[in-house]
Amino acid sequence: MGASGYAGAELLGLLAAHPAAAVVGLFGSSKKADEGAPTAAGLFPRFEGTPVGELHIEPFSVESAASLDLDAIFLATPHELSHEVARALLDAGIVVIDLSAAFRLSDRAVFEKNYGFAHQHADLLAEAVYGLAEFHADAIREARLIAVPGCYPTASILAMLPLVEAGLVDTTRSAIVDAVSGVSGAGRKAEVKSLFCEVSMQAYGVFKHRHRPEIAEHAGISTIFTPHLGCYDRGILATVHLELRDGVGESEVRAAYHAAYEGRPFVRILKPGKWPSIAAVERTNFCDIGCMLETSERGTHLIVESAIDNLVKGAAGQAVQCMNIRFGLPETTGFWQLSTSTRSTIGGVA
Repeated sequence: MGASGYAGAELLGLLAAHPAAAVVGLFGSSKKADEGAPTAAGLFPRFEGTPVGELHIEPFSVESAASLDLDAIFLATPHELSHEVARALLDAGIVVIDLSAAFRLSDRAVFEKNYGFAHQHADLLAEAVYGLAEFHADAIREARLIAVPGCYPTASILAMLPLVEAGLVDTTRSAIVDAVSGVSGAGRKAEVKSLFCEVSMQAYGVFKHRHRPEIAEHAGISTIFTPHLGCYDRGILATVHLELRDGVGESEVRAAYHAAYEGRPFVRILKPGKWPSIAAVERTNFCDIGCMLETSERGTHLIVESAIDNLVKGAAGQAVQCMNIRFGLPETTGFWQLSTSTRSTIGGVA
């Protein structure tokens, strides 16, 4: 659902190449049909000639979805719409993998302040599993409702959480996260600042971006978050500043990362002196992390950088990773297949 957006199209590409998935229906983010009920290939020519290319993007109804005998449905939809339809889909026995923010926050008051409407499903907020696969795989395996993390939170939390959980960070001081995202993070809509001749490197949502409380809740540390729009189509580079506890050195930091991500196929800890780049993760489900610390009379300051593709690890790829875990498949299933894009492979293996 939401197949006409950027994240929806990325999902379609991943699922079309997935050896254990069958795409049986596409819906828009509306109960009204898009003009002419377009096909996937009609909206995204890269699907021309593929098995999913001729599927029509239909108007949504719970009855239409339930009639398809689904195991799971992906909601690449606005927050309000996910909030509206999730319960009925769950009641129909369908596993819901939601890419919106409708079920990511546990506090209804915080949700309403940041998303502008009152949350009516406190029980589903309590039930939803936050789909950060590297940390919540056990809960994902049993989940009916998976709240896929946002793109900025994914890059930020993966950089911070191992250190917070290991007790290495001075959590009395806020983390500082400065992150730059490609224009696709704004969604597939007409907006002046996203036009080719208008887009420029600039900050936005300063002190008030919706992802700030999500990062703070799931990373376990108060956070000052400043997002930036980058002059490129996809990818996120996040620079995280943390103050470490007295006596913590680089060896402890790297040990915490390696302990957290040992056996986790999609997080790569770079060697000392190496820094992540968007080019290295573009169109893959990888998160690359690099770090360096400096000790002075004022304490130990750590800079961590993480890079992801906002549409893959930050959205569709992480959603498919959660699907794999939920249905007992290896996490990497479907990611080593060739992408429908000619630019590279989905999993990063040429």
